[in-house]
Amino acid sequence: MAPKKKQYNNEDQTIDTLLRPERWGDYIGQEKIKRNLRIIIEAAQKRKEPIDHLLFYGQPGLGKTTLAKLVTNELGASMKITSGPTIEKAGDLVAILSNMEENEILFVDEAHRLNRLIEEVLYPAMESRKLHIVIGKGPGARSVSLDLPPFTLIAATTRVNLLSAPLRARFGATFKLDYYEEKDIEEIIKRSAKILGVEIDKNAIEILAKASRFTPRTANRLLKRARDYIEVHNEKVVTGDIAMKTLEFLELDTLGLENYDRIFLQTIADKFDGGPVGINTISAALNEDRGIIEDVYEPYLMRIGFLRRTSAGRVVERAAMEHLGRTPKRGLL
Repeated sequence: MAPKKKQYNNEDQTIDTLLRPERWGDYIGQEKIKRNLRIIIEAAQKRKEPIDHLLFYGQPGLGKTTLAKLVTNELGASMKITSGPTIEKAGDLVAILSNMEENEILFVDEAHRLNRLIEEVLYPAMESRKLHIVIGKGPGARSVSLDLPPFTLIAATTRVNLLSAPLRARFGATFKLDYYEEKDIEEIIKRSAKILGVEIDKNAIEILAKASRFTPRTANRLLKRARDYIEVHNEKVVTGDIAMKTLEFLELDTLGLENYDRIFLQTIADKFDGGPVGINTISAALNEDRGIIEDVYEPYLMRIGFLRRTSAGRVVERAAMEHLGRTPKRGLL
């Protein structure tokens, strides 16, 4: 029997918000991080203190924002949400901090995009709950110190290396979110399908999970597109065949590689004989920024064993050559 479909109207939350876990029991994966966070939260509650400032980092779509909201829910607190790019000057941060309530959570996404002047404002706020502001200009300027209520800063970033060392040192705990196990992604797809009222068979779950790049956000995106497909074609169930057709119209292969992934691998395989080749040479050949290659292209390809970084440069592995239909050169693993 197919699950009952949930009806959406203009007052409903977005689908992505509905799929976001709101309780620890619904958050699948990242077991070590959840266990450690529970200890931090329980200890702080017993002492009746706010929890330490927290830093979450990892690839996009792994659940950093969700974890921040789960921590907030567990504490029974409220949350103010902002991001590095929206805090353009120190005055913006001063306005946010001066309006914080006792034990409130301030969540800053894309924290690596905070400029250094804004970080300077954060240091005393995080360390001693003081806000130092300068009133006036020139000889008549004076410094005023304001006390802040107890609060917790939770920051999320995909580029932890771009945070200054003094800022990183002021977080009481730092957690790296890793790629998920495939079995966890399968459970996430099952849960999301139930929420969306989509019937999906085991074969389809396995296909979508394998193509999800070990990332919950991608898994949910693929499920939503499969849902679109069955609704347009008047099907009742997402089958393995429909899952494959979903990947096909999204131009993904069975491992979730997109066109840019394949072009990246093909460039190294064909132009540079599989490598090793330096990152700057690859960047020039692709006409792509080095940072994009290192942060977007490479992490997943290394995770699935398609790419290796060496002191001499990047090397395409045997598995990748075979996946591309190329003949692996001798010596490849």
